[in-house]
Amino acid sequence: MSEKTVRVRLAPSPSGYLHVGTARMAIANYLFARHNKGKFLIRIEDTDTARSDASLIEPILAAIKWLGLDWDEEIVYQSKRIDHYNQFAVKLLEGGHGYRCFCTPERLAEDREKARAAKGPMRYNRRCLGLSQDEIDKKLAAGEQFAIRLRIPEGATSFDDIVSGRLNRSNEEIEDFIVARSDGRATYNLAVVIDDHDMGITHVIRGNDHITNTFKQVHIYDALGFDLPVFGHLPMILRPDKKKVSKRLGDKDVGEYRKEGILPEAIFNYLCLLGWSPKTDREIYSVEELIEIFNPDNFNPSNAVFDQEKLIAFNKAHIMLKPDHDLAVELAPMLVEAGLTTKYWLETRWEYLRAVVGVLKGRVSRVSEFVDHGGYFFDFDYKYDPEAAAKQFTKEAGPLLTELADRFEQLEEFTHDSTEAVLSQVAAERELKKAKLIHPTRLAVSGMKVGPGLYDILAVLGKTRVVERLRKAVEYIEKQ
Repeated sequence: MSEKTVRVRLAPSPSGYLHVGTARMAIANYLFARHNKGKFLIRIEDTDTARSDASLIEPILAAIKWLGLDWDEEIVYQSKRIDHYNQFAVKLLEGGHGYRCFCTPERLAEDREKARAAKGPMRYNRRCLGLSQDEIDKKLAAGEQFAIRLRIPEGATSFDDIVSGRLNRSNEEIEDFIVARSDGRATYNLAVVIDDHDMGITHVIRGNDHITNTFKQVHIYDALGFDLPVFGHLPMILRPDKKKVSKRLGDKDVGEYRKEGILPEAIFNYLCLLGWSPKTDREIYSVEELIEIFNPDNFNPSNAVFDQEKLIAFNKAHIMLKPDHDLAVELAPMLVEAGLTTKYWLETRWEYLRAVVGVLKGRVSRVSEFVDHGGYFFDFDYKYDPEAAAKQFTKEAGPLLTELADRFEQLEEFTHDSTEAVLSQVAAERELKKAKLIHPTRLAVSGMKVGPGLYDILAVLGKTRVVERLRKAVEYIEKQ
């Protein structure tokens, strides 16, 4: 690395929410910055008025924060820098690196059709490059609008890429592209170069779909006398159908994964390993560990496929690693939103919520599944799984559940071990297999036929709830 402080940036455009492709790019830049004790910056590229939606900026930033990507310095908004860009377009024109193009959109479309028909290169034919000063003056006097194009010199363009190595392209393949539109507004390529220069960006790490832009931007850097940053073009994240992950194709945004119960640590971990490898067989890492071991030499130039089932597996692993308290923080608003409890109830019974999390965490793959699998810990409407009820709530089960309720009620300490001892004793006295008591008891207290260990459920629910639910189940059986 250079002795210069590493400065990288993420530059989302508010034309949609933050999808996993942009999130993965954010993670790569963040790890690169933090590993090298550098700066991670945010720029909002919102100059495309036709596609940008200001209301999407806050959700994008919220998703970045949720992923744990704390950025340095103030956010840069391109929309506030439009006048600043214009002076550089004029500088390119006055320095002889650019020229006025008076071609109308209709004329350009006509040229493209002719090139397509002749199977020629679909590039600007430099019609306006040869205009004399007298011709230019006449057009200006007549009020004709013009764009500014960058003049691409003869030869070839090269740059070093930290992912793909040395990249080269003949300048014949790069057209004289527009750097300022006829309304005076800078184009994407010019604005990006100026922004990256002004922000002191040392490394531009982005998707390999930007390689074509980079070849163009190298010429802008040269024309303006700016030092080139180091470039790194990461492989694309593809859908299972091998198309690029895209918000335009309806792929999920990061906020949706959050609502579905994916932990930020899990999606961070998984996305980091798409296109990058720690060079070990291990897959599950904390953010701190990834920062420590991150090495840009381990980027893989091949495109990676986003596998949602793999993400779920990572999420399950991170749920097991996460402290019960932190999981409870994630779960609490979901329980309230589901109508199972209230914020006040949870705040006054936090240890109970943590106990529920501890019992269920080994059986869930998403945080939202705590709600699906454990709603009975908070609200129970005495509706039983019909298939299980038909099998377990027999007439013989009624007296057994009554006896269990009576004996449980007499316990001074209501724990995993004490409830197991009572159930075992009743089964022995009745010369029954314990399963004959376990299954109807589970159904009685949870309404479900499967779940965590029965004695764990009983200990968390507590004596009062358990006894009440056992007696309610007996009433249900007697009415059948």
